[in-house]
Amino acid sequence: MDTKDLLTIGEVAHRSGFPQSALRYYEREGLLRTTRTSGGQRRYERSVLRRLAFIRAARTIGVGLDEVREGLDQLPDGRTPTKADWSRLSKSWRGRLDEQIQALVALRDGLDSCIGCGCLSLQRCRLYNPEDRVSELGPGARLLPPMLRRTPADGV
Repeated sequence: MDTKDLLTIGEVAHRSGFPQSALRYYEREGLLRTTRTSGGQRRYERSVLRRLAFIRAARTIGVGLDEVREGLDQLPDGRTPTKADWSRLSKSWRGRLDEQIQALVALRDGLDSCIGCGCLSLQRCRLYNPEDRVSELGPGARLLPPMLRRTPADGV
């Protein structure tokens, strides 16, 4: 590989929008690979920018780093991933994304209604959750779709 195709950590940070500290962290976590110069400076292949865009998109929709790592592990080592490689990864995530889209639509359409949180502040709460009976089902807003009820302990 021609060294002009390698980017410094500053160039990657500038182009990707990630701080340099995040790039070093993702490297330690095995999400990114670097080479080093004889002076020990990191150099990144340009294809790292696509990986970082994937990481940002996944994290934005609430995907944990372990799951991001599993996804990136599906990509080939030793070569820049092709469109087919990214397509395979995309297909494996399609179901999860569809589920999230459905949950977000349900949230959008139902947020002005009773969500079973126990506040009993809306007129509809008296119909859907009289005397907070939904609390018997467990903590949180029990009338929201399950995906929107996950807790930080569940990995979100």
